[in-house]
Amino acid sequence: MQIVKHPKKAEWAKLLQRLAMDSSSLEASVKNILHEVKNSGDDALKRFSTIFDKVSIDELKVSDAEIAQAVALVTNELKEAIQTAKRNIETFHARQTTTVEQIETMPGVVCWRKAVAIEKVGLYIPGGTAPLFSTILMLAVPATIAGCKEIILCTPPSKDGSIHPAILYTAQLCGIKNIFKTGGAQAIGAMAYGTKSIPQVYKIFGPGNQFVTAAKQLVQKDGVAIDMPAGPSEVCVMADATANPVFAAADLLSQAEHGVDSQVLLVSTSEEMIAAILKETEKQLNELPRKELAAKALENSKAIIVSTVDEMIELVNAYAAEHLIISCANEEQLAERITNAGSVFIGNYSPESAGDYASGTNHTLPTNGYARAYSGVSVDSFVKKITYQKLSQEGLQNIGKAVELMAEAEGLEAHKRAVSLRLKIIE
Repeated sequence: MQIVKHPKKAEWAKLLQRLAMDSSSLEASVKNILHEVKNSGDDALKRFSTIFDKVSIDELKVSDAEIAQAVALVTNELKEAIQTAKRNIETFHARQTTTVEQIETMPGVVCWRKAVAIEKVGLYIPGGTAPLFSTILMLAVPATIAGCKEIILCTPPSKDGSIHPAILYTAQLCGIKNIFKTGGAQAIGAMAYGTKSIPQVYKIFGPGNQFVTAAKQLVQKDGVAIDMPAGPSEVCVMADATANPVFAAADLLSQAEHGVDSQVLLVSTSEEMIAAILKETEKQLNELPRKELAAKALENSKAIIVSTVDEMIELVNAYAAEHLIISCANEEQLAERITNAGSVFIGNYSPESAGDYASGTNHTLPTNGYARAYSGVSVDSFVKKITYQKLSQEGLQNIGKAVELMAEAEGLEAHKRAVSLRLKIIE
């Protein structure tokens, strides 16, 4: 990791930049994939499986027999762990639902807003070296609570054409029946446009590599909603002299191991603490099965020394991390001062891994600085809010003159007449 000591505020923007990637050639490739899927449907998906996944797929939909076989392969211990996580996620997300409240803005004018579930949603679950079955819980649980009628899941097959057993177990635990063997940009295209096998959806959720991210952004232009802009995973650790360097190092590595394009940021008021954490990071790195990936990620990461706690808070708010860990004294007071972060982990005993899996909060979060304006996935992500109003004759009489005057001032005569004609009848 690069150590930066007491940077000037004017240098922060450049210092906090994420790893930039040339997107022009990537976007062209993804456009071609989406075009093929849109025009050739299932045939294109099978062809891309052969090219990218090195496997020939006859049937895209996962059969009941495959699901049953996979469920039998998952250990009871892992099943219990997944069930525990599901219960906690359900408990947290169930409280996010809202009741309808009718508000009389003036006599005879009643307004209200109701959450209505998005009928058809698509979930993308990465496979490969890290099959993210936990992401199924993070997406399917709030989708179910919201009341989505149709949930489609796409995930890439392995080289033998199978899906990781934990993915299939978790999907069936969440009641998902439509599971398809396709990954990458082509899976996003399938859910966006629909194929013979895969139904079209209205909104697409889930993380993925740069191809998946680019595909989600492109289909959005065709009128398909997505959860949020997303990039490589990231964590920021705030650590003062009270931090535990062993814990902090483990937290940094927990994100670094996601991939070479992941980024970690360490910010501290203590030069000694940074030195201790980096020493421990090097030690733990050598013990990791994915140490090569983590090591590459650390090369693109920084440890920043600042002078005061106030400066530390200002810096991390400017960075707007996906995950923010506060390993400091007075951690709860500091947490109250955080304005930009996807999810905050407070204190030495709140590892980011807890939120990734089982605490109850959602791990599908804004990256790449989008936490300045975006929230993580919640029940709200799976609904749209429809507003209603009902006016009585009295209500229209009370509000009518204001509407007429405003419409006239804007030069919209038909708007004015829609009120005026009714008022004449009432009179």
